Amino acid sequence: MELILDGIRTAWHLLVGLDREVLSVTLLSLKVSGLATLISLVVGTLGGTVIALASFPGRRFVVSLVNTSMGLPPVVVGLFVTIMLWRNGPLSSWDILYTPTAMVIAQTVIASPIVMGISIAAIQNLPPNLRLQILALGASRPQMVWLLVKEARLPLLAAVMAGFGGVISEVGASIMVGGNIKGYTRVLTTATVMETGMGNFDKAIALGIILLVLCFLINFILTVVQQRERPR
Repeated sequence: MELILDGIRTAWHLLVGLDREVLSVTLLSLKVSGLATLISLVVGTLGGTVIALASFPGRRFVVSLVNTSMGLPPVVVGLFVTIMLWRNGPLSSWDILYTPTAMVIAQTVIASPIVMGISIAAIQNLPPNLRLQILALGASRPQMVWLLVKEARLPLLAAVMAGFGGVISEVGASIMVGGNIKGYTRVLTTATVMETGMGNFDKAIALGIILLVLCFLINFILTVVQQRERPR
Protein backbone atom coordinates (compact mmCIF):
# COMPACT_ATOMS: atom_id res chain seq x y z
CA MET A 1 0.00 0.00 0.00
CA GLU A 2 2.87 2.33 0.83
CA LEU A 3 4.35 1.77 -2.62
CA ILE A 4 1.06 2.82 -4.25
CA LEU A 5 0.85 5.96 -2.11
CA ASP A 6 4.46 6.79 -2.97
CA GLY A 7 3.58 6.32 -6.65
CA ILE A 8 0.62 8.67 -6.38
CA ARG A 9 2.78 11.31 -4.67
CA THR A 10 5.51 10.87 -7.27
CA ALA A 11 2.95 11.18 -10.09
CA TRP A 12 1.66 14.41 -8.55
CA HIS A 13 5.16 15.89 -8.23
CA LEU A 14 6.07 14.86 -11.80
CA LEU A 15 2.93 16.44 -13.23
CA VAL A 16 2.97 19.61 -11.14
CA GLY A 17 6.69 20.06 -11.67
CA LEU A 18 6.26 19.51 -15.43
CA ASP A 19 9.05 16.94 -15.50
CA ARG A 20 10.64 17.16 -18.95
CA GLU A 21 11.16 13.42 -19.38
CA VAL A 22 7.59 12.59 -18.34
CA LEU A 23 6.20 15.26 -20.66
CA SER A 24 8.36 13.90 -23.48
CA VAL A 25 7.19 10.28 -23.15
CA THR A 26 3.57 11.39 -22.65
CA LEU A 27 3.56 13.57 -25.76
CA LEU A 28 5.28 10.85 -27.80
CA SER A 29 2.71 8.31 -26.58
CA LEU A 30 -0.09 10.61 -27.73
CA LYS A 31 1.62 11.34 -31.04
CA VAL A 32 2.39 7.72 -31.96
CA SER A 33 -0.86 6.18 -30.74
CA GLY A 34 -2.99 9.05 -32.03
CA LEU A 35 -1.48 8.86 -35.52
CA ALA A 36 -1.77 5.05 -35.57
CA THR A 37 -5.42 5.29 -34.50
CA LEU A 38 -6.16 7.89 -37.18
CA ILE A 39 -4.60 5.75 -39.92
CA SER A 40 -6.37 2.62 -38.67
CA LEU A 41 -9.66 4.54 -38.62
CA VAL A 42 -9.33 5.31 -42.33
CA VAL A 43 -8.06 1.86 -43.28
CA GLY A 44 -10.39 -0.03 -40.96
CA THR A 45 -13.54 1.92 -41.78
CA LEU A 46 -13.01 1.76 -45.53
CA GLY A 47 -11.99 -1.89 -45.47
CA GLY A 48 -14.79 -2.88 -43.10
CA THR A 49 -17.42 -1.04 -45.16
CA VAL A 50 -16.26 -2.66 -48.40
CA ILE A 51 -16.26 -6.15 -46.85
CA ALA A 52 -19.68 -5.59 -45.23
CA LEU A 53 -21.32 -4.36 -48.44
CA ALA A 54 -19.58 -6.51 -51.04
CA SER A 55 -20.54 -10.02 -52.05
CA PHE A 56 -17.70 -12.27 -53.18
CA PRO A 57 -16.53 -15.88 -52.82
CA GLY A 58 -14.75 -16.48 -49.52
CA ARG A 59 -16.33 -13.47 -47.80
CA ARG A 60 -17.04 -15.40 -44.60
CA PHE A 61 -13.42 -16.55 -44.53
CA VAL A 62 -12.24 -12.93 -44.87
CA VAL A 63 -14.56 -11.79 -42.06
CA SER A 64 -13.31 -14.65 -39.87
CA LEU A 65 -9.74 -13.64 -40.66
CA VAL A 66 -10.46 -10.02 -39.67
CA ASN A 67 -12.16 -11.11 -36.44
CA THR A 68 -9.21 -13.35 -35.60
CA SER A 69 -6.80 -10.48 -36.30
CA MET A 70 -8.60 -8.36 -33.70
CA GLY A 71 -6.75 -10.41 -31.10
CA LEU A 72 -3.28 -10.23 -32.66
CA PRO A 73 -0.61 -10.45 -29.91
CA PRO A 74 1.42 -7.20 -29.99
CA VAL A 75 4.70 -9.11 -29.65
CA VAL A 76 3.89 -11.08 -32.81
CA VAL A 77 3.15 -7.84 -34.64
CA GLY A 78 6.38 -6.37 -33.30
CA LEU A 79 8.34 -9.42 -34.48
CA PHE A 80 6.78 -9.27 -37.96
CA VAL A 81 7.40 -5.53 -38.38
CA THR A 82 10.96 -5.86 -37.05
CA ILE A 83 11.73 -8.63 -39.56
CA MET A 84 10.28 -6.54 -42.40
CA LEU A 85 12.36 -3.49 -41.41
CA TRP A 86 15.55 -5.36 -40.41
CA ARG A 87 18.74 -4.61 -42.32
CA ASN A 88 18.23 -7.76 -44.41
CA GLY A 89 14.46 -7.44 -44.55
CA PRO A 90 12.34 -6.54 -47.59
CA LEU A 91 11.77 -3.00 -46.29
CA SER A 92 15.31 -2.36 -45.01
CA SER A 93 15.74 0.49 -47.50
CA TRP A 94 13.23 2.52 -45.50
CA ASP A 95 15.78 2.70 -42.64
CA ILE A 96 13.11 3.42 -40.00
CA LEU A 97 13.66 0.63 -37.48
CA TYR A 98 13.95 1.98 -33.92
CA THR A 99 12.13 5.17 -34.85
CA PRO A 100 8.69 6.56 -33.94
CA THR A 101 7.62 5.85 -37.54
CA ALA A 102 8.21 2.13 -37.04
CA MET A 103 6.15 2.31 -33.85
CA VAL A 104 3.29 3.96 -35.75
CA ILE A 105 3.40 1.17 -38.35
CA ALA A 106 3.32 -1.56 -35.69
CA GLN A 107 0.48 0.08 -33.78
CA THR A 108 -1.48 0.63 -37.00
CA VAL A 109 -1.22 -3.10 -37.72
CA ILE A 110 -2.59 -3.78 -34.23
CA ALA A 111 -5.44 -1.26 -34.36
CA SER A 112 -6.65 -1.67 -37.96
CA PRO A 113 -8.23 -5.14 -37.51
CA ILE A 114 -10.02 -3.91 -34.37
CA VAL A 115 -11.54 -0.96 -36.20
CA MET A 116 -12.26 -3.07 -39.28
CA GLY A 117 -13.99 -5.83 -37.33
CA ILE A 118 -16.25 -3.43 -35.45
CA SER A 119 -16.94 -1.53 -38.70
CA ILE A 120 -18.06 -4.72 -40.43
CA ALA A 121 -20.43 -5.52 -37.57
CA ALA A 122 -21.75 -1.94 -37.48
CA ILE A 123 -22.52 -1.78 -41.20
CA GLN A 124 -24.05 -5.27 -41.24
CA ASN A 125 -26.26 -4.33 -38.30
CA LEU A 126 -27.99 -1.59 -40.30
CA PRO A 127 -31.48 -2.37 -41.71
CA PRO A 128 -31.04 -4.56 -44.83
CA ASN A 129 -33.32 -2.37 -46.97
CA LEU A 130 -31.63 0.90 -46.03
CA ARG A 131 -29.14 0.54 -48.88
CA LEU A 132 -31.91 0.08 -51.44
CA GLN A 133 -33.89 3.01 -50.05
CA ILE A 134 -30.90 5.34 -50.34
CA LEU A 135 -30.23 4.26 -53.92
CA ALA A 136 -33.93 4.60 -54.78
CA LEU A 137 -33.80 8.25 -53.68
CA GLY A 138 -31.20 8.91 -56.38
CA ALA A 139 -27.98 8.70 -54.38
CA SER A 140 -24.83 7.48 -56.11
CA ARG A 141 -22.94 4.50 -54.68
CA PRO A 142 -20.25 6.68 -53.01
CA GLN A 143 -23.04 8.79 -51.47
CA MET A 144 -24.80 5.63 -50.33
CA VAL A 145 -21.64 4.36 -48.65
CA TRP A 146 -21.09 7.74 -46.94
CA LEU A 147 -24.68 7.78 -45.63
CA LEU A 148 -24.33 4.25 -44.29
CA VAL A 149 -21.12 5.18 -42.49
CA LYS A 150 -22.85 8.23 -40.99
CA GLU A 151 -25.73 6.02 -39.88
CA ALA A 152 -23.28 3.68 -38.15
CA ARG A 153 -21.24 6.49 -36.58
CA LEU A 154 -21.95 5.55 -32.95
CA PRO A 155 -20.44 2.04 -33.09
CA LEU A 156 -17.65 3.45 -35.30
CA LEU A 157 -16.74 5.85 -32.49
CA ALA A 158 -16.63 2.82 -30.21
CA ALA A 159 -14.23 1.28 -32.75
CA VAL A 160 -11.98 4.34 -32.44
CA MET A 161 -11.97 4.03 -28.65
CA ALA A 162 -11.19 0.31 -28.85
CA GLY A 163 -8.41 0.90 -31.37
CA PHE A 164 -6.84 3.71 -29.35
CA GLY A 165 -7.08 1.71 -26.14
CA GLY A 166 -5.42 -1.25 -27.84
CA VAL A 167 -2.36 0.72 -28.98
CA ILE A 168 -1.82 3.28 -26.21
CA SER A 169 -1.53 0.44 -23.69
CA GLU A 170 0.59 -2.04 -25.68
CA VAL A 171 4.24 -2.48 -24.84
CA GLY A 172 5.68 -5.49 -26.70
CA ALA A 173 5.61 -4.11 -30.23
CA SER A 174 6.75 -0.65 -29.10
CA ILE A 175 9.87 -2.04 -27.44
CA MET A 176 10.70 -4.37 -30.33
CA VAL A 177 10.40 -1.83 -33.16
CA GLY A 178 11.20 1.31 -31.18
CA GLY A 179 14.00 0.14 -28.92
CA ASN A 180 12.86 2.26 -25.94
CA ILE A 181 15.48 4.92 -26.72
CA LYS A 182 15.46 7.74 -24.19
CA GLY A 183 14.24 11.02 -25.65
CA TYR A 184 13.41 9.41 -28.99
CA THR A 185 11.23 6.28 -28.86
CA ARG A 186 10.48 5.91 -25.16
CA VAL A 187 6.74 6.04 -24.41
CA LEU A 188 4.71 5.64 -21.23
CA THR A 189 4.35 1.86 -21.42
CA THR A 190 7.98 1.13 -22.25
CA ALA A 191 9.17 3.61 -19.61
CA THR A 192 6.96 1.87 -17.02
CA VAL A 193 8.47 -1.52 -17.87
CA MET A 194 11.99 -0.09 -17.65
CA GLU A 195 11.42 1.60 -14.28
CA THR A 196 9.85 -1.59 -12.91
CA GLY A 197 12.84 -3.62 -14.05
CA MET A 198 15.15 -1.16 -12.29
CA GLY A 199 13.15 -1.45 -9.07
CA ASN A 200 11.91 2.16 -9.23
CA PHE A 201 8.37 1.15 -8.32
CA ASP A 202 7.28 4.63 -7.22
CA LYS A 203 8.13 6.12 -10.62
CA ALA A 204 6.70 3.08 -12.44
CA ILE A 205 3.41 3.49 -10.57
CA ALA A 206 3.48 7.22 -11.31
CA LEU A 207 3.88 6.55 -15.03
CA GLY A 208 1.11 3.95 -14.85
CA ILE A 209 -1.22 6.45 -13.20
CA ILE A 210 -0.42 9.07 -15.84
CA LEU A 211 -1.18 6.48 -18.56
CA LEU A 212 -4.51 5.61 -16.96
CA VAL A 213 -5.47 9.27 -16.60
CA LEU A 214 -4.49 9.93 -20.22
CA CYS A 215 -6.59 6.98 -21.46
CA PHE A 216 -9.53 8.14 -19.38
CA LEU A 217 -9.39 11.71 -20.68
CA ILE A 218 -9.20 10.65 -24.34
CA ASN A 219 -12.00 8.12 -23.96
CA PHE A 220 -14.09 10.60 -21.96
CA ILE A 221 -13.87 13.12 -24.81
CA LEU A 222 -14.80 10.47 -27.39
CA THR A 223 -17.64 9.23 -25.17
CA VAL A 224 -19.06 12.76 -24.86
CA VAL A 225 -19.01 13.08 -28.66
CA GLN A 226 -20.59 9.64 -29.03
CA GLN A 227 -23.39 10.31 -26.55
CA ARG A 228 -24.18 13.66 -28.12
CA GLU A 229 -24.73 11.83 -31.40
CA ARG A 230 -26.97 9.23 -29.75
CA PRO A 231 -30.62 9.42 -30.88
CA ARG A 232 -32.96 10.65 -28.16
